[in-house]
Amino acid sequence: MRANYTRIIMGMEIKLSRLQAGGGNVRQSEAGWRLELPAAKQRVYRLAQLDDYAGLPRRRLKHAPPWGFQVRARVSEQQLPGTWGFGLWNDPFGLSLGFGTGNPARLPALPQTAWFMYASPPNWLSLRDDPEMVPANGLFAGTFRSPQVSSWLLAPALLALPLCAIRPVSRAFRRAAARIAQQAAAPIKADVTQWHQYSMQWTQGNCKFSVDGQEILCSARSPRPPLGFVLWIDNQYAAWTPAGRLGYGMLPGPAAWLDIADLAIQTD
Repeated sequence: MRANYTRIIMGMEIKLSRLQAGGGNVRQSEAGWRLELPAAKQRVYRLAQLDDYAGLPRRRLKHAPPWGFQVRARVSEQQLPGTWGFGLWNDPFGLSLGFGTGNPARLPALPQTAWFMYASPPNWLSLRDDPEMVPANGLFAGTFRSPQVSSWLLAPALLALPLCAIRPVSRAFRRAAARIAQQAAAPIKADVTQWHQYSMQWTQGNCKFSVDGQEILCSARSPRPPLGFVLWIDNQYAAWTPAGRLGYGMLPGPAAWLDIADLAIQTD
């Protein structure tokens, strides 16, 4: 389900599209939004999301450096099943053939990201074998920087996915992916049920992340533009472990919400 919000933020008109699934809901508040998920014992997809790339092909995503944002946020529980966060990405795992959906034709792509993200176990989102250096789950600030390769050139790789059921092959693919998609991340220790201010500055040379004014990560692994802006909460998990195990699915869980307030965008 899609609907649009338009707000004036720091003198700029910001248009965000609302995406909801599985009973997820986005409600506007005086200072921002509440993104809500209903409780569910079944493993059904639940999502509440705001983004600015609905209906756009990746080449027409809106953001390039210098660009930055800050936002205040809190969530209903310290450890929620699934993921939540906010920041920039190229929607690399989106797949749409564009026929009768209102969406552009889109194949998976190599990831480009710069965001704050929480991922509960069994998520395993690090391509490194040393999660102490690059967190695989929990709350973190992180980036992916990948070569800009046409999605059509990547399509043959999709045919090789069934081979990932063979653990030695999957581990080899994972090591190759780690060399191609350069990753940087740092854990964040915070009581996320309380309000915190999150900020990110993106330049051609680096990405700098701060929480409550304290720098968490500054990395030269700056994603390649263009990117789209997204805020979300869902109940998904995805895992590609050092042992080569692939996993993906939905997690049951309680009712949950993500509060967003005082969003500010900086473009110079």
